Amino acid sequence: MAAFQTLPTLAHPMPNSMVVLNIHEKHISGEIMLPLSELQSAIGMGVNDNSSRLVERLGDSLRIYLTQHIRPKSFEGKPWALKLGEMKVIESTDQLVGQYKELVVAFEMTPPLNYDLRNFYFDYDVILHQVASHRALIHVKQDWAQGLVREDTTTQQVGVIEWDIVNGKLSPFQVSLQQGSLWKGFQNMVKLGIEHIAEGTDHILFVLTLLLPAMLAADGRRWGKFSGLKPSLGHLLKIITAFTIGHSLTLLLGSVQWLHFPSKPIEVLIAFTILVSAFHALRPIYPKWEVLIAGGFGLIHGLAFAQTLTNLELSVKQMILSVFGFNVGIEFMQLFIILLVFPVLLFLSKTRYYAIFRQVGAVLMLLMALAWMIERIQEKPNFITAWIAG
Repeated sequence: MAAFQTLPTLAHPMPNSMVVLNIHEKHISGEIMLPLSELQSAIGMGVNDNSSRLVERLGDSLRIYLTQHIRPKSFEGKPWALKLGEMKVIESTDQLVGQYKELVVAFEMTPPLNYDLRNFYFDYDVILHQVASHRALIHVKQDWAQGLVREDTTTQQVGVIEWDIVNGKLSPFQVSLQQGSLWKGFQNMVKLGIEHIAEGTDHILFVLTLLLPAMLAADGRRWGKFSGLKPSLGHLLKIITAFTIGHSLTLLLGSVQWLHFPSKPIEVLIAFTILVSAFHALRPIYPKWEVLIAGGFGLIHGLAFAQTLTNLELSVKQMILSVFGFNVGIEFMQLFIILLVFPVLLFLSKTRYYAIFRQVGAVLMLLMALAWMIERIQEKPNFITAWIAG
């Protein structure tokens, strides 16, 4: 097996094909990307010259062709079950050849009962059986047991299927993935939870917005003076605990898809939670309900967290460990932010400058929250969100 090579995206040098594998506990899913120009040379049909409604016109013939040329099997020669899924034509761009079209085919492979999922022959010669110069790049995108689960499109190249010109033959590609572990998968999910908060500016700002008034006592419709170290810590602990319980609940329910909401409304609501919290940091609008409000806002943030874990096709055991590990990572990063910022705010809250600091901070949070809401509703950045993104 070739060494892993990390690539930034699923783009690949033309005119090569690309096979992307997702390794699950009991099956392998993935996608095959076939340049239509090369496919046309291999099968003799004008799939590139006339790609309009290609799947509707020739879908059945293409499925038969692909089934004949994709033959996964165990090392003992036992054939795997192959199931082809959705087929679609997309347009891509390459620096050398410019724009080109690809046929993207989803597939699923299942080994015979009790056979090793991580070691098999991928007997594959799509296009290659007729075009000797063609190459098929084999990548792994998801392998939970090896700690490979990413939100982006990063993949790891594990090999290339190409003709052995010297010996004049095309051998089945041997897939031999390292054995993973539950611990490695769990560690990766903790890391992913940490990265999710560290890279999520809106979640960080929400935590900071909660901290701004946490050590102050409400005096009617205004924030009063420093309430004392012990009351401040107790109040902060209650708020963070409520928020944690809220997002942990919906993280669990959303991850197992018992709760599902479109991502756009959730992202808008997250910006709304920052907006409301910023107003509250300016003037107390729910001083007796902060714990409940934090718990309710946690429910919203948890649904956003859960989107990271959905559609991974994890087993029950893997999903439980993923939810727990991801949550541990989130809490670790939130605790780090609190430990870093709270002492500074605690010191400032004892000075006459804190009122100005709190008000300026709250206004800035409010403006950023409004900008995020507008961006997520209109689905295009504005000058404030573009500045935040850097």
